[in-house]
Amino acid sequence: MHDYRDVVVIGAGPTGLAVAVGLRQYGVDVCVVEKAGRGKREARAGIIWQRALEVLGDLGCVEDVVREGLRLRHVEMYAGGRQVGGMTFACGATAHPHPLSIEQDAVERLLGERLAAVGGEVEWSTEAVAVRTGRDGAEVDVRGPDGRVRTVRCAWVVGCEGAHSVVRKGLGIPFEGARRPNLQCVQLNAVPAWKYPYADDRTRFFLERGASLGVSPRPGGGNRFFCFLTDPDPSVERPPGLDEMRTLIARTAHDPGVRLAPTEPPWANRARFHDRVAGSLREGRALLAGDSAHLWAPIGGHGLNTGLRGAHNLAWKLAAALHGWAADPYALLDTYATEQRLTAQKVMRAMRHNILELPPGRLALLGIRLAFPYLTRSQWFGDRIRAMLSDLSMHHRESALSQGRAGDRLPDVSVTVDGRRCRLHELLSYGRWTLLVAPGAARRGVDVARLHAVTGAYAMPVEVFRPRLDPGGPAGEAPRLPGTALVLVRPDRHIGLACDSVTELETYIRRWFVRKG
Repeated sequence: MHDYRDVVVIGAGPTGLAVAVGLRQYGVDVCVVEKAGRGKREARAGIIWQRALEVLGDLGCVEDVVREGLRLRHVEMYAGGRQVGGMTFACGATAHPHPLSIEQDAVERLLGERLAAVGGEVEWSTEAVAVRTGRDGAEVDVRGPDGRVRTVRCAWVVGCEGAHSVVRKGLGIPFEGARRPNLQCVQLNAVPAWKYPYADDRTRFFLERGASLGVSPRPGGGNRFFCFLTDPDPSVERPPGLDEMRTLIARTAHDPGVRLAPTEPPWANRARFHDRVAGSLREGRALLAGDSAHLWAPIGGHGLNTGLRGAHNLAWKLAAALHGWAADPYALLDTYATEQRLTAQKVMRAMRHNILELPPGRLALLGIRLAFPYLTRSQWFGDRIRAMLSDLSMHHRESALSQGRAGDRLPDVSVTVDGRRCRLHELLSYGRWTLLVAPGAARRGVDVARLHAVTGAYAMPVEVFRPRLDPGGPAGEAPRLPGTALVLVRPDRHIGLACDSVTELETYIRRWFVRKG
């Protein structure tokens, strides 16, 4: 390892690798250090939701991920042994309408391959043992494969090493929250012989008193069985065996004859949880991301997904700071810290009310049996559930970086640009900002002639387009664009500014970015 790097990322999980890929796409000199001797071979999280698939698209590896995964199109719900509803996972206004079943080790492998393709590297068997930050940079003490400790200087360090983060602990950042009481999750990859036919595009949930069992198809065959249940004996730490899982599945799915055969490779896990968020995600020249920054029960697989979205948010801002584009690098990076911390708190609150993945009591189970046959036929209910699970509705409206009716993710609707029909997101790029000019902007008082002069005067890369919404787009794509003449879109697909004048646009750009030299 060189003695100096622009950025040292600690931890080669999905979040750390995603941060490094994003930085390398901006030409940043980055290295990932990982104390493990090789990539993980643990299945862990098993689903990538629609918004995270967009993130992987910006990182250049979504095609490979989709190729190895299974598109999940439907979910069926059972309560007390009786089917009580079902719905589609499909969302509109995105190039990835369905979530993907793919296990975390595959995602890590593909992100690692992408990192190598863009000139990055992982230093395996290299443990970060101490971190120090100063006014102009940071130092990371690392222990290499030979056991010797050396110091690497860097401009920034990013801690992505999980719940026991060296960065977070070394800098004294509190990990606020507490253990989630009376909740455990047991998981097993297995091939079942039971009364429910296999479908590679369908997830099932079985609710019984004290247990919520999810069953999803997995690439390579068989199913992921994951059950959230009460925790009468927290001293039990061993992974569940076939007999324990068979008994649990038989009771919850009301199939006493079920048989299980382990997949190859086998995988089983028992976990308890904490709901925690770091008190701050930036301390001087150090930043936190992924499980180092926030941790909760993996309900809905949103730990992995939120980590990927955080990496997507962080990498372009850190690159802007390193390239000298930001008027105030600390202020720009603080928008990552505040946005991602608030995002984690929103996800945590939402998952605490995800009734499909929390063990119900007697009254809750009765309510589900009575209400779900009606609720799942409701378009409103289905849209609410899909919006929550897909993360497409997650926003940054409260951010200092959002001005006007801004902060939402830009919907990916059908548009026409210079006579060519395309998707709105095809105009975007993770390597720059995008300015969308509404038809008739000049008639609304916008000095269109000044637009290129203003955007071209600042170091922030930006490209200008004049799209026209296509009224003949696919059903379910109701446009949700701000009704303003100008929409400035961040590299991570969130709207930064919605306004009606070039003066407002220049004021915004001048606040965050420097003029070209």
